[in-house]
Amino acid sequence: MPDARDKHAWRTEILARRAAVTPAAQDADALALADAAGNLELPDCVCAYVPVRGEPGSTAMLDALRAAGASVLLPVTGPPGPLSWAEYTGSENLRRAVFGLREPTGEVLPAAAVGRAGLILVPALAVDRRGVRLGRGAGYYDRTLHLADREARLVAVIRDDELVDRLPEEPHDRRMGWALTPHSGLRRLGDDHASE
Repeated sequence: MPDARDKHAWRTEILARRAAVTPAAQDADALALADAAGNLELPDCVCAYVPVRGEPGSTAMLDALRAAGASVLLPVTGPPGPLSWAEYTGSENLRRAVFGLREPTGEVLPAAAVGRAGLILVPALAVDRRGVRLGRGAGYYDRTLHLADREARLVAVIRDDELVDRLPEEPHDRRMGWALTPHSGLRRLGDDHASE
């Protein structure tokens, strides 16, 4: 029964599914997400991330956000704790970082910079219809999202089949308000929207 599985079992299953996605399907999803991101109602500042290791999307999504007029902040990882941020100015200004991530080379901003963003695109392995997000388990976003503006839209970026009925939830988990997927676009989440 899916509801009885723990987070580890969910992560194992979803990572295996992502590993089986063909490069052509991955490219098609990345283009669709870039198109969807560029058509969102955008605030002046967006927090996002560089997709890696089979995550849906690409730097084209970040370029689309910039082309639509938003400044884009990306996470900069350090020791376990809240994420720091730096402005994305193009893929040519990214460097390799820990965990196989790519980060901007510019000025590093404190964790509180997430509070500038009216929209936060959050990497996820899955999200359920209530908004419960499954991450990779390092806890960086769990330690960061409490610093976000209370009105900021929290959007989990996933593949369409990674929107599931129910995931295990822990007290520290911060629920997402929306999911952004390649084929369904932006979908509202939460108990009131579970049947949409």
